[in-house]
Amino acid sequence: MKLSELLGGLEGLQAGPPAGAEFTSLAYDSRRVECGTLFFAIQGEQADGHAFIPQALARGAASVVSERPPPAGLAGRWVRVPHIRRALSCAGRAFFREPHLRLKLIGITGTNGKTTTAFLVDSILRAAGMRTGLFGTIEYRIGERVLPALNTTPESLDLWSHFAETAAAGGSAAVLEVSSHALAQERVWGLPFSVAVFTNLTRDHLDYHQDFEHYFAAKRRLFEGLGTPPPGWAVINLDDPWGRKLLEGPSPNRLTYGIESNAQVQAKLADCRYRGLEGRISTPAGELKLLSPLVGRPNLANILAATAAAVASGIPLEKIEQGISELKSIPGRFERIDEGQPFLVMVDYAHTDDALRNVLNAARELTRGRLIVVFGCGGDRDRAKRPLMGEAAGSLSDLAILTSDNPRSEDPRQIINEALAGLRKTGKRHLTEVDRETAIRCALAEGREGDVIVLAGKGHETYQVLKNGTIHFDDREAARKVLREMGYGVGE
Repeated sequence: MKLSELLGGLEGLQAGPPAGAEFTSLAYDSRRVECGTLFFAIQGEQADGHAFIPQALARGAASVVSERPPPAGLAGRWVRVPHIRRALSCAGRAFFREPHLRLKLIGITGTNGKTTTAFLVDSILRAAGMRTGLFGTIEYRIGERVLPALNTTPESLDLWSHFAETAAAGGSAAVLEVSSHALAQERVWGLPFSVAVFTNLTRDHLDYHQDFEHYFAAKRRLFEGLGTPPPGWAVINLDDPWGRKLLEGPSPNRLTYGIESNAQVQAKLADCRYRGLEGRISTPAGELKLLSPLVGRPNLANILAATAAAVASGIPLEKIEQGISELKSIPGRFERIDEGQPFLVMVDYAHTDDALRNVLNAARELTRGRLIVVFGCGGDRDRAKRPLMGEAAGSLSDLAILTSDNPRSEDPRQIINEALAGLRKTGKRHLTEVDRETAIRCALAEGREGDVIVLAGKGHETYQVLKNGTIHFDDREAARKVLREMGYGVGE
């Protein structure tokens, strides 16, 4: 494809190669470069793409795109742009023949609930007979093909490639979790969303965004449009004070949802049962029956968000009902581990103080005995939330076991000590155990009939990041292993 077709519409373009120069592929990773590639050198958080320009040229890159001026000897093969990620998205959209024209794009942002809401929306769309793409924290799914997720929201070039594959397979919609990092870094620049969903805003990623105002400003960009008009529909959690701020935004149509507020989409007579949720949901399109195997009030909020997004997308109520009821579980999201034991074991991704409060409050509604939680705090992340997580765990549980999450480059004992400051304030019974499997073993050994045990923080993750490397570790596998050693599940 010609350079003029890929980047011709960009303002501030300074191109050494002629407009008619042809390129056979695009890449921002030098390892993906081949002969004839247009290579985009991006300054990332962990690595600088400019450091890999020699490798890209050696592998056959025809030209380089960068925000920086050309170095000596490369002026004739250098394309300078004001905004590298905008240029990457512009080129990707053109190279993959504008696949968004064949897809409805639904974006979901917020601190908590993105993954479950995305899975619910995808299930509803599939129940309505649509082929879909699903892109988020757990996996990227294109029709029936599943790819591992590298980031919650991929780079735009990868998204355009995935959209093209989705459309070629007969897909008509794509559901995306849109992270605050992706919004701030303009990884979704130029994507025209039909529907944007806001779940909530609580403390997370402040090591990156610095404060709540900047964090919210990043989330708000989804509703303002990034190089595109605002989404056709804004679906907003009216229970959340930051959500209410979005009501002032430019989206042409708004649909609110909530449990506590007088929202347009709300639950009627909802019953949070041990085996799931049951009741009715009121919407502007009419009432629908709620019957879901998902448990807890946080999942009720997620179901309301997905319902509102589906109503905004014109999905019939009976298909919304079907899609909700057919989604049995989401990996690592209040996921039940059942080996026949007389107590409930739940694995959840909650890794902020607010998420931990939500999941423990939901678990408390299910317990007929004690509530036990195993949790830790991530290393190389916002340290200020550690005592807050400790306080949340202690105040809402009967026994809190503080352990390692992903300590990364930090000393796990130091992380535990910082979380202990909040945990001790509650005066509740607690234990500390650096080794996560041993901590899980301690929790399960405490389990009695009617108790609920929550393993919080890692959810779907199948690894643990330590100072000396990454090891395989899965809370779900560890819990099943220990339960079977205790004599449950044997012979089933």
